[in-house]
Amino acid sequence: MHKIFILICCLLGSTCVMAQDVASNGNVKVIKDSRIDVMIKKQVYINTLAIRNQPGFRVQVISTNKRADANEAKQKVMQLYPDVRTYLEFQAPYFKVRVGDYKSREEASELREKLSSLFSGGVFVVPATINVTPDKELSNEESN
Repeated sequence: MHKIFILICCLLGSTCVMAQDVASNGNVKVIKDSRIDVMIKKQVYINTLAIRNQPGFRVQVISTNKRADANEAKQKVMQLYPDVRTYLEFQAPYFKVRVGDYKSREEASELREKLSSLFSGGVFVVPATINVTPDKELSNEESN
């Protein structure tokens, strides 16, 4: 019992001493390791590399129940526009080839105009969940 009493007194005494030090000065000085700033910058960089999914638009060039036809259409688009991402989606029973990641319908319409002469079945702008890379996001913000 005597040991517990001494322990409690020591804990209360040390708490009062710390409180008096902060209260008398009025300021709190935080000492941190400089590596924390480096770690924060590294985490921010990692977060900007991640691909973000957002609502947007893609251009659908074909919708068919034949996988071979869909693959041919995808290859054709990839050869003509290698800088634009092309997607092959399966929504039973159809294979759909969709192109691009655009935030606005107007941007997607520009590509639709270019692709409409290449595909006879109809080329449409469709709403989709798009992949936006940080590089593209930054360039769009700078241009606005």
